[in-house]
Amino acid sequence: MRDAAYENGGFIPDAAAYPPRWEEDAQAFRVAQDGALDLAYGDDPRARFDLFYPDGKAQGLFVFVHGGYWKARSKSDWSHFVAGALDHGFAAAVVGYPLAPQVCISEITQHISAGVTAAAAKVEGPIRLAGHSAGGHLVARMAMPGVLPADVAARVDRVLPISPVADLRPLLELSMNDVLRLDTAEAAAESPVLGGKLGQIDVATAVGAQERPAFLDQNRWLAEAWDIPQIILPGRHHFDVLDALVTDGSPLLRFLFR
Repeated sequence: MRDAAYENGGFIPDAAAYPPRWEEDAQAFRVAQDGALDLAYGDDPRARFDLFYPDGKAQGLFVFVHGGYWKARSKSDWSHFVAGALDHGFAAAVVGYPLAPQVCISEITQHISAGVTAAAAKVEGPIRLAGHSAGGHLVARMAMPGVLPADVAARVDRVLPISPVADLRPLLELSMNDVLRLDTAEAAAESPVLGGKLGQIDVATAVGAQERPAFLDQNRWLAEAWDIPQIILPGRHHFDVLDALVTDGSPLLRFLFR
């Protein structure tokens, strides 16, 4: 029963169709879009990011971080979800990272910090971050003191965790922890709900109204801990909640690029 609380695919109609569709759409986007692929920010083969450019001079940098419970998927499965940022005149980076069990979650946090820093060196202006599920956790960590270098953190003005895992302590009892290898200390240290955010960063947290109760709870816990607004998307579940990133006029795009 504990594992079921954090299981998404088993509760989403036709869930198996989503990953191949994401991969196909992402590949088509990379072929069609002006960008630089597989830019290294570290030595690990997964320490890479893709950077896409809008028409004209970029107004700033948008960074997207993918989910997969820190143990699955890759940056190249999600490229198309930055199309909304490009339409708003922002350059967009999709940051990859090594996965558990090769690395622990705190090391993944360090990789995302390095990836954001490397992308920031290539684009001037404000930085805005969004991430989904485990990626939501990771971008929330970027909004916390001492995670990004000070000069990069000073440029971050908006962060949007989408369906985030904001309190890692419940994962200690799940079978996935055989891969994640969390202990009590790391689960606490890596939980945004147990820390604060940088004061200058505008943060909202988003979730689909039809998501599993555990994710509705996680979203609410972060909103309460940080005193930030929740964006609850009617009719959306854990997979199609991401469509709001590429839906013109959606609450997610209004928050990120208003």
